Parts: sequence; C-alpha cells; structure tokens
Amino acid sequence: MSFFSTPIEFLKGVGPSKADVLKKELKIFTYNDLLRHYPFRYIDRTRFYLISEITPDMPYIQVKGVLISKQVIGDARRKRLSAIFQDERGGTIELVWFQGVKFVEKTIVVGKEYIVFGKPNFFNNKPSLPHPELELVAEAKKEFQTALQPVYSSTEKLKAFFLDSRGIMRLQNNLLEQALPHITENMPSAVVERYKMLPRVHALAQIHFPTSPKLLQRAQARLKFEEFFFIQLRLLFNKKVNKRLHNGNVFSTVGNHFNGFYKDHLPFELTNAQKRVLKEIRLDTISGMQMNRLLQGDVGSGKTVVALMSMLLAIDNGFQACLMAPTEILATQHYNSIAQLLQHFDLEVGLLTGSTKIKQRRIIHEKLENGELKILIGTHALIEDKVKFNNLGLVIIDEQHRFGVEQRAKLWKKNVRPPHVLVMTATPIPRTLAMTLYGDLDVSVIDELPAGRKPIQTMHKFDSSRLRLFGFLKEEIAKGRQVYIVYPLIDESEKMDYKNLMDGFESISRAFPPPEYRLSIVHGKMKPADKDAEMERFKRGETQIMVATTVIEVGVNVPNASVMVIENAERFGLAQLHQLRGRVGRGAEQSYCILMSGNKLSSDGKIRLDAMVRTNDGFEISEMDLKLRGPGDLEGTQQSGVLDLHIADLAKDQAILAEARVCVEGLLADDPELMKPSNRTVRNYFEQRGVKTISLEKIS
Repeated sequence: MSFFSTPIEFLKGVGPSKADVLKKELKIFTYNDLLRHYPFRYIDRTRFYLISEITPDMPYIQVKGVLISKQVIGDARRKRLSAIFQDERGGTIELVWFQGVKFVEKTIVVGKEYIVFGKPNFFNNKPSLPHPELELVAEAKKEFQTALQPVYSSTEKLKAFFLDSRGIMRLQNNLLEQALPHITENMPSAVVERYKMLPRVHALAQIHFPTSPKLLQRAQARLKFEEFFFIQLRLLFNKKVNKRLHNGNVFSTVGNHFNGFYKDHLPFELTNAQKRVLKEIRLDTISGMQMNRLLQGDVGSGKTVVALMSMLLAIDNGFQACLMAPTEILATQHYNSIAQLLQHFDLEVGLLTGSTKIKQRRIIHEKLENGELKILIGTHALIEDKVKFNNLGLVIIDEQHRFGVEQRAKLWKKNVRPPHVLVMTATPIPRTLAMTLYGDLDVSVIDELPAGRKPIQTMHKFDSSRLRLFGFLKEEIAKGRQVYIVYPLIDESEKMDYKNLMDGFESISRAFPPPEYRLSIVHGKMKPADKDAEMERFKRGETQIMVATTVIEVGVNVPNASVMVIENAERFGLAQLHQLRGRVGRGAEQSYCILMSGNKLSSDGKIRLDAMVRTNDGFEISEMDLKLRGPGDLEGTQQSGVLDLHIADLAKDQAILAEARVCVEGLLADDPELMKPSNRTVRNYFEQRGVKTISLEKIS
C-alpha cells in the first residue's frame, strides 16, 4: 500500500470518529483525498485592524487585543454568549456566540491576549462579530507561519468534531509534515521546464500554506494544468487504444439506397455543414476502425437526415442499423419522420418501445434475427437481451446524456464485431465541456440551419404585458398558427408548481374560450397514454394552444406551431430555455419566443433572459450557461464520472485546458504507449490510478 492510500483514520489528530465524519461529509477516505481537499480561498493574515477602522463593507477583519469580559445571556432554550474585546487603542467590540455556548464559554479566558477573526455585523452603527475565530497570541506564534491563511470547506457536522476550516488546516499541516518526502513528480521534465512549472512537491506545499501570492498563483496554475493533463491523457489514450483494439466494419460501398435517397427523395438541399458531417462519417466507416463520433447540432439543424443517410450507408453494405432515443415520444417521432422519408423505398422500419405489444415484439425479434428488418428505432427496449440482430453495423444514440454508460454499452454487444457508434445531441455543448466529457470521441458539428428557416424572434415581457400578449396570440391563431405555453414544473411533486400550471390553464381557458379556441394540457402527472393523446391532438391541429410543463422540451415536432410562451422564464436555465425555444421555428413562417417574468429579477435572471433575446446561437448560449452555472449543474456531467476536478474550473480555466490537451496530443504523437524513459513518471502515475487499457464496454 502506498503512503497516499493510507486510510485517513491513521493520521495524527483524526482517529475513528473524525474519520467517519470526514468520509461522510467530504468523501475523504485516504491521505491522498485529504491532500486534494484544496482551500477555496485565502485570507491575508498579515493585516491587523483597529476596531475604530471597521466598516460595514469589510468581508472579514482581524484584530489583536484582550478579552475583558464574558457573559451568558438568556435561558436554557435561547441563550447566547456575549464577550467584550478591546484593542490596543481602547476600542471595544462585542463577540457573540449563539451555538456551542457552553463549550466556548469554558475555553475563552478573560484577561488573555487573543487574535480575533471574523465577518463584522453592524447594528445601530455599532460593530459586532458573530461566531468569530479566537486564537491565543502566544499559540499563533507557534503555528502556521503563512501570510495567506487557507480557508477549507467544512460543514456543521464537521464543526461539531472541531473540524472547521482551522481544524482541517491543522490536519493538512500534520499530513504535509509526513507527506513531503513521498511526493514524486508526475509530469515529464520537459513539460515542467517548458511551462516553467513549480515542482509538484512545492506546488502541493504552497497550495495549502502559501508563502507569497506569487507562489500561490504558480501552485494553482501547476495543479490545474495537472488535473486537465491527466483527464485528457486518459481520454486520448483510451481513444487510441479503442481504435487499435476495435476493428470496424468497412462500409466500402455507396450504393442504391444512399444514392437513390440523395438524388431523388431528399426533401431539401443539404447544408454545407450536413455535407461536411456526412463526409466525416463516410471516412470513419471506410477506415477499418470502429467509428465513435459525437454529432452536435442545434434544434432543427437536420441531424435526423444525417442519421438516416448514415443508416442507408450501412444497409448498402449489408448491415442493419438502429437508433435509440430516451423517450417513447422522441422514438416515435424519429420512427414517423424516417418512415415518411423512406416511403418510396422497399425498406421496413421497426419501432420497439415499452408500449409495443407482445405479438408485434415477436415479429420484430424474428425479422431482426433473420435480417429482414434493416432499421430498428426504439427506446431502452433495444438493449434487452431478447433483441438480437443478424448483422448490426451502426448504432445511433440520440440525446445520449440521458442514458447511462452501461445502457449504451449493451448495444456494443449486439454484434460480433462492435458496430460503428454515432451519438447525437441537440444540446450544444461548450467546447471545453466537449473536450472533457467527450474527449475520446471524434466530434462533428452541424452549425447551420436549413435554407428557408427564419430566425426565431425572442422577446422578454413582464406580467403587466399579459393582455397585450393574449391579443398577439389571438392574431397568430387567426392566421392558422398554433401556440405553446410552458410552465416551470421544476419538481413534479411540488404542489405549488402544479397549482401554477392548473391556475394558468384556467386563466388561459377564460381568455381563449371554446368553441372558438381549443386547448390541450400536458404534464408529468398524466398517464403516458393520455399525454401522448394530447400531444397527438395538438400535432394534428385539433387544438390551437398547448399548455404544458417542460415534458415538451424534447420530442414534439409541430411545424405549424409559431409561438412559444415561457412563463416564469427566470426560473429556467439557459440551456433549457434554448431547448424550449427550439420547439418553434420548424416551418417556413416567422416564429416567436416570448419570455414572461415577474418585475423583480435577480442579476443572473436578467443576464439569462437578455442573452436569450440577443442570440439564437446555441453554442454561445451553452458557453454562457457554463459560466453562470458551472459544469456540475449541466446535463450529463454528473453521470459521466470524468469531471474529477478538485481545483480546475472548466468555465474559468479554458485556456489551461486547451494547452493541456495540445500538450497531451504532442506527447502521445511522439510516444503512443508512453514507453520512453522520459515519460516513465507519467505512466507510473497513470497506472497507479488503474488506467492501463480502455474498458471494452465504454462508449462515451
């Protein structure tokens, strides 16, 4: 067992009870976990204030002086500890504790000289310090001689075990005293020299106990680069191993199905972006290596046609193809649109979902196994063991972040030689996130909309404009158009949100009374069959207004719908607003997205709504969403298992990530197996973390 894999309970100052709470609260199990629990900010402890200098805008202050009195006030139910603290000039300030009163009252001593640190409160122009840190001046001289004091994240449960920020700092000090001789370099010396990096041992010492702002900055830069470097190394190394291990089926022929569709049945001319992506797929499928490609394209950019033409390429070469979607609605929509596009071909398209009847399932299973059924579209029902293909050559996964890795991997095993894989998303992914989450995939982007599509006009309106809004909706309906009105049902169990939807439906019903107007309603509490029936009524034009929650975010394609009204738009994230907006603008007519909000908006809410009004570019929206929310909140990041970031930030450190990727690409181009002596440190560090070869079940 290496030094850094030592269980945390063996560290001086921890023991079994503190170890348990560290594991539960901070996921700190070993010495390495603690070492990588980096400070989230630093406090300049070189500056001492006089009490007379304290102002309300100070985030924190540090004062040196003497405790001159202490008193417990109140009864057993509501008591507090009040202490008066005096500085060298005679200024006084009240120190107050509302929790841990008994313990603090015992530990602080009147007449002793302390350093007091905390965030000041002001009441009637008089400052006080609630729950300050106190440290005897005599003790402070012995401990942690650092100009910048680290501040560590903690929790109330940790604080109950004396593991507040200062308690964790003591543990870090205990660990570093032992750890420094064991810290080895993990980067090639040439990389360290090229980027003028701090050696790893110095970086880890400085990140916890910096001796100057400049050295702290260098330590942060080194450790951020290191995190990105090893993420990219794992992804790109896996990509190379994957290509070497998995021979791909060769689609050598561009035959009658592909050519016939392209020449005679393509409903519109392909954009240059679609042609470019098809060429990339074509090159992948003749390379002799398995394709693993991510296709990004904004809502309405024409991914389905690219997917279909890729399927036809597989069929021309004697293979079957399948498309897996996350919901029955989306799977059915793909089925209907692909069946419609192939109506002039003698090609059967199958649909397999949870709702498929047993008799129909048996027919599909039989036709798949004998090779009669060439294209199968469905939900996760496709990955059931009973579903066996005759010769599966291409797997397409739509909205792939909604599937777990294990679910997707089951499709690999449906053929002796793993099929080519194309994963698609209509959620534009920021470049840095794509490099990190999908760095082992080749990436294609459709960044053009089909000709004839008019940009959606987006407007932000306040509740006071509701009557004018209803007038505008009536004008659009009079032209034969249809309207979505979406409410933010954040949690299906929240009664308040459900009430908002139902209240909204009632007010809309009054403003748009039958028989002149017909309404549909869709929400997550409905049975799937009822939900589908309402959506179908709207799709057929039997209702003019669809009142819904975000269940219509993905899956409904109604070219006649020209207006999307989003209620309480400030409660949505940018990516979700953009997805909802993409439900309209499917036809040739001018479409509109109207963002309704209350008059009081947070600064973040205003930034989001202003961005939506300013641009229709999904990639610009996604970059802003990353900056506002961070990567952890974006769809797909939590289940990926890739974003093991302790200090680097995808939104703020994009330049470091890009540089780390270029560095890794150069390293692997020069030494694909990391066998050169100069790369031994990298390989050792890499393999210590169990990254020897790619998991054969990994897709994305």
